[in-house]
Amino acid sequence: QVQLVESGGGLVQAGGSLRLSCAASGRTFSTYSMGWFRQAPGKEREFVTAISWIGSITYYANSVKGRFTISRDNAKNTVDLQMNSLKPEDTAVYYCAATKNYYRLEYVGEYDYWGQGTQVTVSS
Repeated sequence: QVQLVESGGGLVQAGGSLRLSCAASGRTFSTYSMGWFRQAPGKEREFVTAISWIGSITYYANSVKGRFTISRDNAKNTVDLQMNSLKPEDTAVYYCAATKNYYRLEYVGEYDYWGQGTQVTVSS
């Protein structure tokens, strides 16, 4: 069982930055791939970025590539999402998720554990 708790959301102006953090419980964090997803009102949950547990390979949605950076600290059981050059269309609830897989990390259905989400609002 893995419990995930996100933090760091808030309100920011377009062009600004935010850093989200996800803290995981358990002693096997290093064997989980971690993903960030987001869901805007009236829309489906969508993939943002992920980092695999094998080789820490990173994956990004095209919409955030070059602006967002995912990183993990296995000693601290955390995964962070640095978001720069934020746009109003980045406004959503952001969710952290964990999976034992190291492939198909862009798919919601591949994840076994989810956090409660943190709101990110980007004003124009």
